[in-house]
Amino acid sequence: MTTDSPGRGRPPAASRELLQEAAFELFVENGYTGTTVDHIAIRAGVSRNTFFNYFNAKGDVFWVELDAATERLKTALADQPTGDGDAILMMRNAMLHSIAPLESQHVPFVLTQFDLIGSTTELHASAMSRFATQARLLSGFLSHRGTDSAAARAQAYTLIGCVVAAAQEWAQSGVHRGRLEPHVHRAIDAALRSP
Repeated sequence: MTTDSPGRGRPPAASRELLQEAAFELFVENGYTGTTVDHIAIRAGVSRNTFFNYFNAKGDVFWVELDAATERLKTALADQPTGDGDAILMMRNAMLHSIAPLESQHVPFVLTQFDLIGSTTELHASAMSRFATQARLLSGFLSHRGTDSAAARAQAYTLIGCVVAAAQEWAQSGVHRGRLEPHVHRAIDAALRSP
């Protein structure tokens, strides 16, 4: 005998992407503030505890792609050749590798649907903590290669600033936006160009 109730949502096989999709559907229907973790869990057909196995807070659903890119960045930095070499070029290449898989369909929801979300402190804090994590990875890589800590931090945040600017441009490019990587190349080139 089954106890499944009709209209309960999706099957209970959970993933970060499934929960993200359920959350985005609800944000469109009810707005960000009108959607709770319980709503997301019900829509996804999982328990509240299952939601928290994947995310620490509701706002974390926006950053699945960014979190995956950070993991790729960590791996790409570790895979850079040891010894002498242009550390800034290696850092840049590692960042480009981390965002290379991001195609048009991966544009962050928060960048294209901000009107539905509104300005929330929680979202800004969760984004900033992720950028700070990337900055620590990048500046640590540069420091390990001999760059003094202040310069390493400035160079890391400059690169992150280029990626953020490129992501905003990418999101605003519409349905034919293509991959993120060419936008990042252009932003880096613009940042390094003399006025």
